[in-house]
Amino acid sequence: MNILVCIKRVPLTGDKLVLTPDAQTLDTRLLGFTISPHEECAVEEAVRLVEKYGGSSVALTLGVEPATEQLRDAMAIGIDRAIHLVTGADDNAPEWDPLATAGAIADAIRADGAAFDLLLFGNEAADSGGYQVGIRVAHTLDLPCVTGVKGLEVNGNMLTAKRETAGGMEIFELPLPAVVTVKEGLNLPRYPSLPGRLKAKKKPIVTSSLAWRDGGLEKLQLKLPPEQTHQAEMLGKGADAAPRVVDVLERLGLL
Repeated sequence: MNILVCIKRVPLTGDKLVLTPDAQTLDTRLLGFTISPHEECAVEEAVRLVEKYGGSSVALTLGVEPATEQLRDAMAIGIDRAIHLVTGADDNAPEWDPLATAGAIADAIRADGAAFDLLLFGNEAADSGGYQVGIRVAHTLDLPCVTGVKGLEVNGNMLTAKRETAGGMEIFELPLPAVVTVKEGLNLPRYPSLPGRLKAKKKPIVTSSLAWRDGGLEKLQLKLPPEQTHQAEMLGKGADAAPRVVDVLERLGLL
């Protein structure tokens, strides 16, 4: 079974985000980076499926030169090789929109020449949250697609995909090859081991530099969400605070 998994380099969850003065991108000087969390599950699932059924796995990213780090992380977990579509020298390079990104990924899949049985994407990127790239790649390559998946089973040339709903679980059956976008909770991703990292340094990454591709969407500016503030009230010290604590509990209806 041959699997391609697409990943994205995103800021670490929980880091404080700061915009550049022109509000066009993030100031990345103090940020750490990782694989987008949904895509960590996609990488883990690709490795598990190849371990179970045999075959090979490929990680692909469209992004800046430092995104090689995330490709190496994926290969340290067990991905066999990688494709890097380089869009700039550093993390301040302009980000491609979903249409341009999907078009470049589809072109790279065709150029690679491998007959992939399954294309795995994260349901949405942790930074931009576009929900579009996997669907657009499926449309471009004329492949069946299901999104938001939290369960996968392969049965010969058919794929069973499970998606959570408010009332239970939706179950889809797709012929392979197919495109699937997955969500956190599909599995528990493993951590790269030291032997895995050493092996990853020897695995091949095919790199190609891309010229800017205009997908047609225009970004006006970025806006940060309002910060959530918390307020604490000192009720007193020691036994002197006990009456105030009782008053608070009464106001909350707990007494």
